[in-house]
Amino acid sequence: MSLRELILESYDELVPSERKLADVVMQRRTDLASYSATELARFAGVSKATAARFFRRLGYESFSQFRSDVRANPPAESPLYKLEDVAKLAGNGSGLERHFSIDAQNLATTLRGLSHDDIKAAVAVLKGAQRVWIVGYRNGYATAFYAHALFSHAKSNVFLLNDAAAKIADLMADVGDKDVLFVVDFRRRIRLLGQIVSVAREAGAKIVLLTYSPVSALARPADVILGCVTGGSAVFDSYVAPMSIVNYLAASLVAAMRPGARKRMERIERIHEILADIED
Repeated sequence: MSLRELILESYDELVPSERKLADVVMQRRTDLASYSATELARFAGVSKATAARFFRRLGYESFSQFRSDVRANPPAESPLYKLEDVAKLAGNGSGLERHFSIDAQNLATTLRGLSHDDIKAAVAVLKGAQRVWIVGYRNGYATAFYAHALFSHAKSNVFLLNDAAAKIADLMADVGDKDVLFVVDFRRRIRLLGQIVSVAREAGAKIVLLTYSPVSALARPADVILGCVTGGSAVFDSYVAPMSIVNYLAASLVAAMRPGARKRMERIERIHEILADIED
């Protein structure tokens, strides 16, 4: 099992102090071998005894054994470390079948892990927000852009925080306690994403988190957490499941905001006719 899988398997059984350490380990798993047990415990704000107990829970006799295992099995989050897996696709029919099969598995596993109550809560938060702010970086940008495009059909005042002019502070100055921040959180996140969540939380905004990991460092301040599976068939991760969640959320939001959403969508279509900007 990977380190992430080990932690996920035991996470519900961990006491709060151990969960703090689990969060730190997940955040720093790309360079864990460079830290001591004492440093990791200090980052998490827990005792060395808690750290020792935590690593035993993961199945290691000591932290030294854990670190040796980490060094022997470097993290495979970068596509660079997955190049050997490209042989699994082999450029033939069986590779293509495996690729689609894993996407289907991701959808099925995501569905099993999603709570209907969480979906309803996310829709309710989005519906009631004065403004919806959406953010996602790197591979999360495409999903964030898609969410912005679809949510904008249901209501006005939907904004994409990703800003090419680097005016993120100017934009976030308008975030308030009647707003919601929709966050797309995939592996290899940039540090800025966590800082944006902190600023939005400080402003009183609600947080809806679409994440590949329920033990993400961003999960603690979130009001609603929507988990999704993003493992790919070879070199790159798959985003079929999170895209599907966004599509469903948007459709549910439109349904929840009728007839206002209908009037808005009719207005949008009328403007398309005037502009004649869409080819038949």
